[in-house]
Amino acid sequence: MSIRMEAKFNEYLKGIVANLPEKPGIYQYLNSEGTIIYVGKAKNLKKRVYSYFSKEHEPGKTRVLVSKIVDIRYIVVNTEEDALLLENNLIKKYKPRYNVLLKDDKTYPSICVQNEYFPRVFKTRKIIRNGSSYYGPYSHIPSMYAVLDLIKHLYPLRTCNLNLSPENIRAGKFNVCLEYHIKKCAGPCIGLQSQEDYLKNIDEIKEILKGNTQEVSRMLLEKMQTLAGEMKFEEAQKIKEKYLLIENYRSKSEVVSSVLHNIDVFSIEEDETNSAFINYLHITNGAINQAFTFEYKKKLNESKEELLTLGIIEMRERYKSQSREIIVPFELDMELNNVVFTVPQRGDKKKLLELSILNVKQYKADRLKQAEKLNPEQRSMRLMKEIQQELHLERPPLQIECFDNSNIQGSDAVAACVVFKKAKPSKKDYRKYNIKTVVGPDDYASMKEVVRRRYQRAIEENAPLPDLIITDGGKGQMEVVREVIEDELRLNIPIAGLAKDNRHRTSELLFGFPPQTIGIKQHSPLFRLLTQIQDEVHRFAISFHRDKRSKRQVASALDTIKGIGEKTKTALLKEFKSVKRIKEASLEDIAVVVGEAKAKIVKEGL
Repeated sequence: MSIRMEAKFNEYLKGIVANLPEKPGIYQYLNSEGTIIYVGKAKNLKKRVYSYFSKEHEPGKTRVLVSKIVDIRYIVVNTEEDALLLENNLIKKYKPRYNVLLKDDKTYPSICVQNEYFPRVFKTRKIIRNGSSYYGPYSHIPSMYAVLDLIKHLYPLRTCNLNLSPENIRAGKFNVCLEYHIKKCAGPCIGLQSQEDYLKNIDEIKEILKGNTQEVSRMLLEKMQTLAGEMKFEEAQKIKEKYLLIENYRSKSEVVSSVLHNIDVFSIEEDETNSAFINYLHITNGAINQAFTFEYKKKLNESKEELLTLGIIEMRERYKSQSREIIVPFELDMELNNVVFTVPQRGDKKKLLELSILNVKQYKADRLKQAEKLNPEQRSMRLMKEIQQELHLERPPLQIECFDNSNIQGSDAVAACVVFKKAKPSKKDYRKYNIKTVVGPDDYASMKEVVRRRYQRAIEENAPLPDLIITDGGKGQMEVVREVIEDELRLNIPIAGLAKDNRHRTSELLFGFPPQTIGIKQHSPLFRLLTQIQDEVHRFAISFHRDKRSKRQVASALDTIKGIGEKTKTALLKEFKSVKRIKEASLEDIAVVVGEAKAKIVKEGL
């Protein structure tokens, strides 16, 4: 586009913005092809649209969006609620490129009460607008099966696909099936159950699916008491069995006081991949009768407030909610006609909000697990970004190196270094060190020697340096590493320490000088990674120390025997595996391996 044309468009847009009304409404941005690329709502159209053109936006999608706008349309409405509803409908209709996307929920099943003479009740993933009633969708599949199982045990319903019209039944076109014989169906196909009686059951089923189990339970109790009063004990017993079934179901689904009725609850969680997750609960008579969690894909770095507002309008429209109260986790600049927004601080409403938050966090964790199964490196990058954020590092620690010493009262002193690349152990880069310059049990001096040797060599060979060094120890170990890295070698490598508790378990992460404790939740993936690094360096150092000590002990026992050379020693160890077994062996057994003369020398020497 030429500069002249761009200037023309800018003047054109300025003219539209200048004449926008200061009223509620929605605005639509169009590109050069006449395609709607963004739909937004506003309490004040003029102020909201002007904000897009009155400042220089940071590099990103908003700046790109503004650069593509060549025309603006708007619709004025009476209230903010009307603007919210209209925005939601237009986004679904046009699917503009720069609006947040509601992830498709077609994979979630619903329960259908079919619109027919003898309605069937079944699970489905297809919504057909033929007068049938749909309940759901159910994001938690076990909950759906639980309510279907309850209905199956409470009411005899047909499961066949026959066309049970009055004409067909009168014509005697059908025969009863196995379901009738096992008392799962009352035989409406041959006229053994009237439509009136069948539809009474369907009405009760619809109340259960709406969450009105308390009312159904009350009706069953009254019916049971009436039958018992009429001495119809067998029929009363059948009603009692139904009553107990529904009471058992209610006890599992009851979450708060039954005083709370007709309330919507919303909560929201975000992740690092431009996704936001919103949980919706609808409460009737203290029980959840609708629960759904869904995902929005961000497009213009929308805030939590903006996304939650979109989610509330979407869910209330989808479920035709008429709740007069909406529980939310934080204040929203949002108004709906005859609706009160509540941010609870305590009590039953707070419990409901906590339940919603628990659900949305679980959904987020499940989605993350699914994504990481498909792309294992995604988990590694997430863990490294977590470390970067916790320690305020300049970049993610793609390479982490950890050191540990091992000695027994200064003897056979060794050290080890393990290397983790992208949160995975890189065993080919592990290194073992014999302590050369330190006499006696001095862990600090040993650590200094090993760190100096490793990174002096890395500098000389121009080898890659780690993004983070971790010491298996506390503040003292961190300081001696810092003295070598910063004071001696003039390197800028972040240093952390992993301290253990009195049970020798990883307890805290230290960082900074002076070191500060960094709080990390136990059992979190990050905590498990740090524990793995600490356990791995400890294992590697201990196994090296054990090997060295074992070799020295073997050598000292056999090398001191005059007349026994390397060849004889090797033959004996190959046969008996250890000095202890050589000591326990008979003269005859040793003689078989090295001859009678040398066998006598070995037995006398040991």
